[in-house]
Amino acid sequence: MSEYLIYFNQPWVGEHTETWFKERGPLAKAVVHAMKAAGVYVFAGGLEEDPDAAFTADATRGTLRFTDGPYVRNPQFLGGFTVIDVADEQAARQWAGKLAEACGWPQEVRRFKPRPGGRTE
Repeated sequence: MSEYLIYFNQPWVGEHTETWFKERGPLAKAVVHAMKAAGVYVFAGGLEEDPDAAFTADATRGTLRFTDGPYVRNPQFLGGFTVIDVADEQAARQWAGKLAEACGWPQEVRRFKPRPGGRTE
C-alpha cells in the first residue's frame, strides 16, 4: 500500500454561486464516504480560505520565531487535501478523478515517500 496526497490550490476552485457550492458539497462527501467504505481513507480537510490567517514557525536562524501570515506570499495557496492509502498509482488516479468530478475543480496528486518500518513510524 502507498499513501497519496490529493490536493487543490484555492484559486483552482474558481468563482461560483452559493447554489453551485451547495450542490457540490454532497457529491464530495459521497466520495469521502466511498473512500471510508473502501478502507483507503486516511484523512481529509478543507483549510481556511484566508492565507493571512496562517502563521509561520521558523527556526532556521537558530532561534524559534513565530510570524503571523504565510511564510511566502503566493497567489497559489493550499485549499484542501485528502490522504489515501491505496494499492497503486492507478487506484490513486481513480480516487483523484472521483474527487475532481465531485468538486468541480482540478486535483493534484503526489505520492508520499515510503517510510522505514511502514505507516506507524
